[in-house]
Amino acid sequence: MRGGTVQINWHDTKPVLACDFHPISALLATAGADFDIKIWATVSSIDQKKAPGVTYQSNLSYHSSAVNALRFSPSGEQLASGADGGELILWKLHVTDAGEVWKVHKSLVFHRKDVLDLQWSADGAYLMSGSVDNSCIIWDANKGSVHQILDAHFHYVQGVAWDPLGKYAASFSSDRTCRIYINKPSKAKGVERSNYVCQHVISKAESPAPDESKSAKSHLFLDETLPSFFRRLAWSPDGSFLLVPAGSHKSTPTSEPFNTAYVFSRKDFSRPTLMLPGASKPVVAVRFCPMKFKLLGTNTSSLFKLPYRLIFAVATLNSLYVYDTESIQPIVIVAGVHYAAITDIAWSPSGNYLVLSSQDGYCTLLEFENQELGSPIFTSEKKQVTGDENKKPIVEAMVDDSSIASVDSSKENAENSQKEKDDGNDGKQASPSTAAAPQTKAPKRRITPMAID
Repeated sequence: MRGGTVQINWHDTKPVLACDFHPISALLATAGADFDIKIWATVSSIDQKKAPGVTYQSNLSYHSSAVNALRFSPSGEQLASGADGGELILWKLHVTDAGEVWKVHKSLVFHRKDVLDLQWSADGAYLMSGSVDNSCIIWDANKGSVHQILDAHFHYVQGVAWDPLGKYAASFSSDRTCRIYINKPSKAKGVERSNYVCQHVISKAESPAPDESKSAKSHLFLDETLPSFFRRLAWSPDGSFLLVPAGSHKSTPTSEPFNTAYVFSRKDFSRPTLMLPGASKPVVAVRFCPMKFKLLGTNTSSLFKLPYRLIFAVATLNSLYVYDTESIQPIVIVAGVHYAAITDIAWSPSGNYLVLSSQDGYCTLLEFENQELGSPIFTSEKKQVTGDENKKPIVEAMVDDSSIASVDSSKENAENSQKEKDDGNDGKQASPSTAAAPQTKAPKRRITPMAID
C-alpha cells in the first residue's frame, strides 16, 4: 500500500466535504465549501514507488453554497449533489465530440435547509437525502419529484443508507436514533409503488449492572455535540449487515463510555450484534469496498461467517481503520495525516484506491497493489446472500468482553504532512471545537471487535 495527503489545491484551500468514485470510469469527484464539484483522475505510482496522485479533469459549477454530499448513481450516468440551503441537483453525463461533459439535469426542490447526505437505490430509480430540516426524502430520480417524506426524526438527519437488496432503508440523526424502514409496496390504480414504513428505532441498549441487579438502558449513539455534520452509515454490498458510526458504548452503567461503530445484522435490528471499540475519537463515516474477495483461510477466529471476505473502512475524526470480515484486527491503520476533521471516505470500483476527505482542505489517497487486499470475486463467482430469515446468522458471537483489553501497539502510518495551511479557512463548523483537530498524534491503539451477548 502506498499513499499520503495529496498536495494540490483541491477546493481553493477550503474544506473538502464529500468524495465519491465513478462506478465505471473510476474518476474521483470531490465537493467542497467553495460551492463547486471537481472531477479528478487518479494517477498510479506503484511502479515509480512513490505516493499516488490525481490530475484535474473538470469543474461542475452551479451550486450557490457549500456542497456537503455527492454520490454517483449505480449506472454512472448521473451524479447527485446536495448543498446548504436545501439545494439538491442531479447532473447527467453527456458524451460529446470534445469528450464527456456533466450537465445539470434536474433540480430537486423541497428541503428547506442544508442537505447533509445522499444515497441512490440499487436500481438507480430513487434517491434518498437527509437534511438539517430533520427529514429524509425519497425522490423519484426519473421524474425529479418527491416520492416519500420520512420526517419522524427530531434533529438533523446526518446519514442515509439503502439496502442493496431493496428491502430496507436507514436514516441516522443527531437525535441519537437510527431508523430502519421496510418497503411495504402499496397499490394505487393498479400500479404498485414502493412505500417505506419505519420498522425499528435503534436508540438504546441494556448495560448489565455490576451487582447483577436490574440492568439499565444507555444510549447507543453520541448526541448533537458530536463535532461533525456527518454520520455516514453504510450497508454491506451483499446486504447482510448494516454498519453504523457515532457509537458510544458503556460496559456498565457507571463506566466511562468509549467510541465505537456498531454492526447490525439484517436479521435482527433490535440490538447491535458486534461493535468496533477503541477509537480515540468519534467515528463519523464508514464505507464498504464494492468488491468481494476470496477467503484467505488463515484466520479461524473470524466474527463474520461469510463465504467470502468483505472489506470496509471506518473513519474517525482523525484516523482511518480498514477491516476485513475474516480478521479480528484491522488490516490498515492510518492516523495523523490531517489537521482537521475527516468528512467522508470512498472506494474505487475495483478496490485499489481509497480516499478520505477533510475539513483542512485536503484529501488523502491510498493505493493498494494488485492482490494486496486479496483475490477479488467477479460476477460469475459471486454467491448471493438473500434475505432468507431462516439461514444461519451472518455474524456470530465469538469474542467475550475480555477481548477489548487487547490493546497493543500497531504500526501506524502517521506521517504528518508538512503542508502550509491558510489559517483563515472558513469551513463548515458544528461548534467551536470543530475548527481544528489537535495536531498531536493520537495514542497508538489496536481496535478489537467484540460480540455483544
